[in-house]
Amino acid sequence: MFKRRLGRSNLEVSAMGLGCWAIGGPWTYNNEPLGWGQVEDAGSTRAIHVALNAGINFFDTAANYGCGHSERVLGRAIAGRRESVILATKFGYVIDEANRIVTRNDNDVVSRIRQECEGSLRRLQTDYIDLYQFHKNDYDPGKAAEVRDFLEKLVDEGKIRWYGWSTDNPEGAQAFAQGEHCTAIQHWLNMRYDTPAMLAVCDRYNQASVNRSPLGSGMLTGKFTRETTFTEDDMRSTWDLRKEFPTQRLHRIAAVRKYFAESGDARTQAQIALAWIWMRSERTIPIPGFKTAAQVKENIAAMEFGLLGNKQMMKIDQIFERPSGNHIVA
Repeated sequence: MFKRRLGRSNLEVSAMGLGCWAIGGPWTYNNEPLGWGQVEDAGSTRAIHVALNAGINFFDTAANYGCGHSERVLGRAIAGRRESVILATKFGYVIDEANRIVTRNDNDVVSRIRQECEGSLRRLQTDYIDLYQFHKNDYDPGKAAEVRDFLEKLVDEGKIRWYGWSTDNPEGAQAFAQGEHCTAIQHWLNMRYDTPAMLAVCDRYNQASVNRSPLGSGMLTGKFTRETTFTEDDMRSTWDLRKEFPTQRLHRIAAVRKYFAESGDARTQAQIALAWIWMRSERTIPIPGFKTAAQVKENIAAMEFGLLGNKQMMKIDQIFERPSGNHIVA
């Protein structure tokens, strides 16, 4: 199994984790759907077991996802195998489990952390969290030290082992990463949307780069067309793939697939997208989401193909019209 170290920690994780957003099922924030439609818990559990049996040991969830439902499903699925799992979850929002509604309150973030941590521990059926991540992407960097310092207390108490921040703000990430037990910055990164500034912070402070949306919310799998639509309880329900910008994305994705197929590379589009991330930095750990065991199997197979070559990386840069050379040397 292809593995990487989780930042400055002593934890070794599979180079690909599983993102458990989709398995939380429907939920709303500001009256807008932020889930991924209906999901079957039994199918989610089967997919998690497929991953565990293949050697995947890194699982990322959040209290938000289904307002605790994702944590509950994951906790049940790893029962009896907890010691072999690196478990990551997130905090920072107010969740209404009964009504599956998430709200935001920035006035008492620090005072709620202990209560939120206890809630996640209960739902995950564990007495410690390996990686506890602040979930408010745009939180004021000037106030981040208060959150960071409280997380150090939870480390001292043994409730969490390490912590991080899920943010796309380099300034905030930098402030958080100065904490002794901060070991990961979770941020947006995929073949279509590069984030060199975030990767630079991870390098400077010895942080793991945990990559959300590695498949572009499904767009980079090559499975969508201009006619693809989504159910009302899916966060992508507002997408109109017939518009100019999404259509341009589809054309570029098709161009990548065509280039690999013509060169005899048998990877699927999703596997190409994951391999691109691994080439981007030795710190990257993509966490693609899933609903089915078949999706998990396809993504795991990306590790068997290995890294991309420099020529392939340069071609992808050319297709997406950006400078070449932003990758590790294969």
